[in-house]
Amino acid sequence: MRLKRLHIRYYPPGIFLDYEKGGQLRTKSIDLLNLTPDVHLLCLPLQALQAHILPLTNVAFNKSGSSFITGSYDRTCKIWDTASGEELHTLEGHRNVVYAIAFNNPYGDKVATGSFDKTCKLWSAETGKCFYTFRGHTAEIVCLAFNPQSTLVATGSMDTTAKLWDVESGKEVSTLAGHFAEIISLSFNTMGDHLVTGSFDHTAILWDVSSGSKVQILTGHRGEISCVQFNWDCSLIVTASLDKTCKVWDADSGQCLATLLGHNDEVLDVCFNYTGQLIATASADGSSRVFSAETFQCLCQLEGHNGEISKVCFNPQGSRVLTASVDKTARVWCVNTGVCLQVLEGHSDEIFSCAFNYEGDTIITGSKDNTCRIWH
Repeated sequence: MRLKRLHIRYYPPGIFLDYEKGGQLRTKSIDLLNLTPDVHLLCLPLQALQAHILPLTNVAFNKSGSSFITGSYDRTCKIWDTASGEELHTLEGHRNVVYAIAFNNPYGDKVATGSFDKTCKLWSAETGKCFYTFRGHTAEIVCLAFNPQSTLVATGSMDTTAKLWDVESGKEVSTLAGHFAEIISLSFNTMGDHLVTGSFDHTAILWDVSSGSKVQILTGHRGEISCVQFNWDCSLIVTASLDKTCKVWDADSGQCLATLLGHNDEVLDVCFNYTGQLIATASADGSSRVFSAETFQCLCQLEGHNGEISKVCFNPQGSRVLTASVDKTARVWCVNTGVCLQVLEGHSDEIFSCAFNYEGDTIITGSKDNTCRIWH
């Protein structure tokens, strides 16, 4: 779909959108007097950016949504202006795939990139200058995160360890050793005093950040862990696994509170909504599910994709779920009903990454077709 023209109707107030789909010109009218919280505007691609010369690996917004970053197999990370689609900076220097990327939200003035070259680099988001290169891992870096205070970067590696790095000095703070297989996912809690890592050894480990010591080992999954995340108030941890389940854990005791069942294939991604009341899952079975984080009951099933779903996220308001799939589409779903509100079409290959901005009115999707798209 491509937006061609927007008309404003003064009375009764409304909007007409002329857009092209399948070579045909179509029109959508929106009566502004009849808009309700459940009515949504059509998501149309504002820009289709030929971002890289090789497939993308990840996309991420800064806190305000004014810019976003893309990582790629072409060994670079790029910073983009969301409104104009202009490329602001190309971050060059890695010698292999740039696989993990992150802004230091909520500040948004720094970017961290993790690479298959075994290093992590810290950059200025404003100038594109590289501050530091963090060296020490002996295998590919596949996940990373800033702590909420933006004083530390955590990196997870195929070498079975995670490392903490000081943002100010560029020095290694500690090495978190304890897993017996690759670390594939990690997450700081909102206080920044604990970090959880998920591994292919079927376990997650909760670490004390200040001492670098283990607090809890979360055992119970029968397959590799694909994703870990804290909820907002730091009380819960959710883990997704290739054993077709997710588990919810008490962050203080390490006790498993619930096992979320229903998928019939590997669970590839999981997340809490911003308030921590809901959990969304994404599976290789082509479906997504929304669970209550209080009762652990499945509230709705999101079905419609024609292939595995690799990424799922909530909008900041918690009313919508966004999914990305190998079927070359992303979909926007209503949390309350499970109804698919829109199919985001246009990519020519698998979509593996997607994100809402902070306002929840803009979406970015990253695809193996070497492009990213901005949807509004």
